[in-house]
Amino acid sequence: MSIRELNPKAIWENFYLLTQVPRPSGHLEKVQQFLLTWAEERGIEAWKDGAENIVMRKPATPGYENRQTAVLQAHMDMVPQKLDEVAHDWENDPIETYIDGEWVKAKGTTLGSDDGMGVAAIMAVMEAKDLEHGPLEALITADEESTMYGVNHLAADTLNGDILLNIDNETIGEFVIGSAGGVNITATLGYKEVAPEEGDVAMKISMKGLRGGHSGLEICEGRANANKLMARVVRQAIQDDDARLSYWKGGNMRNAIPRTAEVIVTIPKENADDLKELVAYCQGVFEAEFRGIESAIELTVEPCEMPSGEMPEEIQDNIVNALTACHDGVLRYIPSIPSVVETSSNLGIVEICAGEAKVLILARSSNDTMMEYIQEKQEACFSMAGMKVEYGGQYGAWQPNFDSPITAQMVKVYKDLFDEEAKVQVCHAGLECSIIGGVYPKMDLVSFGPTLRSPHTPDERCNIPSVEKFWVFLKQLLKEVPTSQR
Repeated sequence: MSIRELNPKAIWENFYLLTQVPRPSGHLEKVQQFLLTWAEERGIEAWKDGAENIVMRKPATPGYENRQTAVLQAHMDMVPQKLDEVAHDWENDPIETYIDGEWVKAKGTTLGSDDGMGVAAIMAVMEAKDLEHGPLEALITADEESTMYGVNHLAADTLNGDILLNIDNETIGEFVIGSAGGVNITATLGYKEVAPEEGDVAMKISMKGLRGGHSGLEICEGRANANKLMARVVRQAIQDDDARLSYWKGGNMRNAIPRTAEVIVTIPKENADDLKELVAYCQGVFEAEFRGIESAIELTVEPCEMPSGEMPEEIQDNIVNALTACHDGVLRYIPSIPSVVETSSNLGIVEICAGEAKVLILARSSNDTMMEYIQEKQEACFSMAGMKVEYGGQYGAWQPNFDSPITAQMVKVYKDLFDEEAKVQVCHAGLECSIIGGVYPKMDLVSFGPTLRSPHTPDERCNIPSVEKFWVFLKQLLKEVPTSQR
């Protein structure tokens, strides 16, 4: 059975179309053109703004012209993650989906339901002929997962809306009214390689099989970070076996907990067996430490081709020490809401090769002073290793409005439809609402959506019954958007 046959067809058909169009962060030309062509074929007003976002408009149905203008908002890009054994060209290949019970999954890759489900819902609303609603706008943003480029460059005259309905939350029945801010931290260092010692051999150490995860939603679950575990292995190999570091590649997105890492070291030939024993020992240690959380840790070592160069010893020691010492994971929970993470950091990417070392981190916090502290903490760590530390892509926290009229209306609609109490909360994941609210300070904002699990990993999945429930709710909500006060 194809996902195109699932109900509601209005959403699943459009989601299927999106799975056929490559849209990893940073490579959005194909999906942008797809959305514009799709809209043109259906007579929907649409254009690409100066910030690479796709904007659409739809007039009110007769009799609803006096309602507040609602902006449906989602992001078009997705996180590209795959299993090592899967061959997938993210810039050209479609996502292969399948149905597993009540879940839709992808074959060995991220599914793209984050935030393809939001985009598909917008498409369903914009093309529908039988919905009752006030004036509608759609904002489908660019590169949310990497730099938040689209909203960071959003013009103040692009939208006319009174309400922003962000369709980027991952649990049905939850309405999010606040989220953490974030900042990209990048540490770099150039160095001149030295030749390996004569008589040394090269060994490749590989870490794979970790669960990974969303660095906002799942950072609190204690999942293993491949870069952090590898730092422990390499540091011990340097200490015990005179290892010298030549190459390191771990992770591929700042906002995804890294699942894999690979390093190449050189060691005296007589220490090769000892390194193998160390790797086997570390495998057992990690399995014990993460029992109940990680079930498929795979740490291996094998001979490989001798590299032409490696790090100078002092630089190597400083950087490996910094990777070992830098903060990763939850730093603090919100004191007044101890179930919600306040401040965290994800050691997302480590790249060391051919005279350049680069470390990419995403730090998050809903507290401005703690955001400053996590930046200072990481800068101090990597500065001591002689690395240059820079910041970019910073966005502030979305401060909750507990008196939000649209949220109150959503709670009422949800209760009326399903006889269930919705949950209003804040979250640690970064949402674009904080930036959009800065550009449009009078806009009433809320985030919601169907149930997704394990976004940013190849285990990403979308709950089928929740999509149908979400669609019923969204249609009724649009019908009950309050009257405009303008």
